[in-house]
Amino acid sequence: MKKQWIKKPGILVVMAIVALSAFWAGSIVLDKSTNSDALAAERAAPPAYHYETIQPMKVTLTTELPGRVSAFMVSEVRPQVSGIITERLFTEGSDVTAGQVLYQIDPAIYEAALGNAKAALARAEANEQAARLLADRYNKLVKTNAVSKQERDDAVAAYGQARADIEAARQAVETASINLGYTKITAPVPGRISRSQVTPGALATQHQADPLATIQQLDKVYVDVTHSSSELLKLRLALAKGDLKTGNPGSARAKLRLENGAIYARLPDVSARDQSPQEIEGDLLFSEVTIEQSTGVVAIRALFDNPDKILLPGMYVRAVMEEGTREDGILVPQKAVMRDTRGRSYVYVLTRETPRNAETTSNLANDSFYVAMRHVQIDRHYNNMWLLSAGLEPGDKVLIQGLQKVRPGQLVTGIEGASSSDDDNNEQAR
Repeated sequence: MKKQWIKKPGILVVMAIVALSAFWAGSIVLDKSTNSDALAAERAAPPAYHYETIQPMKVTLTTELPGRVSAFMVSEVRPQVSGIITERLFTEGSDVTAGQVLYQIDPAIYEAALGNAKAALARAEANEQAARLLADRYNKLVKTNAVSKQERDDAVAAYGQARADIEAARQAVETASINLGYTKITAPVPGRISRSQVTPGALATQHQADPLATIQQLDKVYVDVTHSSSELLKLRLALAKGDLKTGNPGSARAKLRLENGAIYARLPDVSARDQSPQEIEGDLLFSEVTIEQSTGVVAIRALFDNPDKILLPGMYVRAVMEEGTREDGILVPQKAVMRDTRGRSYVYVLTRETPRNAETTSNLANDSFYVAMRHVQIDRHYNNMWLLSAGLEPGDKVLIQGLQKVRPGQLVTGIEGASSSDDDNNEQAR
């Protein structure tokens, strides 16, 4: 009896092991069947990604260039006669008008010179009258041979010299009067005057090298910017080929961006209801015909109104100049463009054509596409997008989601438009 009890437990252990093995084998078969079904379902439903369809649009191209402000007109005030300055008749840093008296030079010596000139004129006029009467008398006497012809000729010549002396005396009076007027030093142009370089009591010298003050006209100002000669050549070629369209050169406009990044505009009127800024545009005048050899840039000048005197000479600004309009510009989101190991830009496009490296060649559903790589050429940045010069055509479907996951030749499901998650991310970024 003891031997039988010893054998039965061994049989039970073997039976338990056999039962567990059968359960594990069934589980493995079930898992394999489940995984196969999942893989089949995954292959049947390609992953979904969002895309945008390329549509050409009208794009106005601008270039932002650094520049400096210069006064519309600059006049250095210098004395035209010598003398002691007795008065300064303006406030430093104020606006002056043309003809306004700025300095007064002691006029005493010039008043005396004018008096002498007038006296010389009166003497010449008296001499002229006596010479005229003598010439008339000799003209009559010579007919009766009472005087010789030589005496008559001398009298006529003396009369002519007396008339010339009168003209010279008159010019001397005019010169003395002008010099007396120059003792009042006036503003030659309207504008804002600088600080005075002299004080009353200083000696002013005619045509001295150092100006007494400087006047700068600021109701209009020039903005001088520099542009790369290569970019200028590229612009001209684009205009010549018809890629860009522009108006007449005289109608080209420009805007300014100030040092703080704000667009140049008129100061708001506190009494007005509409407090929105009114942007001020300028006119492009000309570009230099010579390129700077050391830097390879060309100078461009623009003219801006300056009603509020915001722009001051020497101020650093950035000019936003309109180059032209591209009627069929191709724009793509910046996030859709990537670069390969050689630095070339490319995008992923969705296509119905079966590529060589396609995963499958079966019939495609209406929303199924193959992924293909397309190299593109970037022209410039434009409103948080890339403006392309080559690589894409109108109607191309550019992938904008899952760029790190997809690969060329992969079959995907395309959904047009940005996903809600992309919109949320963009809103958070803003």
